[in-house]
Amino acid sequence: MAPEPTVPETVPEPAPPELTHFRDGQPRMVDVSAKTVTTRSATAEAWVLLPPAARAALEGGQNAKGDPLTVARLAGILGAKQTSTLVLLCHPLPISGVDMEVDLLPRGVRIRATVRTAGQTGVEMEALAAVTVAALNVYDMLKAASKAIEITGVRLLVKSGGKSGDYRAETTEAGSGK
Repeated sequence: MAPEPTVPETVPEPAPPELTHFRDGQPRMVDVSAKTVTTRSATAEAWVLLPPAARAALEGGQNAKGDPLTVARLAGILGAKQTSTLVLLCHPLPISGVDMEVDLLPRGVRIRATVRTAGQTGVEMEALAAVTVAALNVYDMLKAASKAIEITGVRLLVKSGGKSGDYRAETTEAGSGK
């Protein structure tokens, strides 16, 4: 006679993960006061794809508003510094440095920002804000030449420091985000 099949015990479902930015259903800023101050950095990039008319205006210096690439560098620095006013639950951070690279390449304008701090939370959002604000400023400066300008490929490339450790994005085709 075959043994009677056993019924598996009911395994309780794991509790849902605790939401760090919500407590009792209400939004909150995470308390990082107990975290160790460490050196942290993050690099992000964005691409601004230029239709021929916008590229011609940029290359020919025929842009009535001025030099979009210089404005983008300054705008990116300001974007990094203002992240906590734009991203609601970000901490205001003592940013110790922002390096902006804004380069006209065959594919379009590549924007990279590296942001550094010695703090209790990372600067990924500051790097992402920097490249996004810089890209928006390139669009604004060239929109009279073409409304078909495209902002794409906004992503974190590298981060270092903090509890979660280091991160490096996989290499992809420039500006594809894939």
